[in-house]
Amino acid sequence: MHELSIAQSILEIVEQHLPPGNDAAVRSVKLKVGDLAGIVSDSLEFCFSAITMGGPLEGARLDIEHVPITGECRDCGGRAPVRDHIFACPSCGSGNLAVVAGRELQVTEIELFDKLPEPP
Repeated sequence: MHELSIAQSILEIVEQHLPPGNDAAVRSVKLKVGDLAGIVSDSLEFCFSAITMGGPLEGARLDIEHVPITGECRDCGGRAPVRDHIFACPSCGSGNLAVVAGRELQVTEIELFDKLPEPP
């Protein structure tokens, strides 16, 4: 289960980008995950929840945007989603496709809770 090491890497990325003082509460972490990235979303969410328990990111949720596989034909230049892992151009039938999307694994946004004013 490589999702545990990926969750740990996400946690490290988030911690590196928190404001100084590290007392900000993280509401959510948004990710782009390509269909070719080999990530099981439920496992990643479980692992992230487990490793953040008891820490400053406890309760933060992962918002995962799935990125479909998209190919660009090197012969006709057409671009189309790859369906059922059939890497053939729907326009000309060529198998000469370059994958232009679907491999992503990126933290795209870290959402923090608004701080409430301190009581006087």
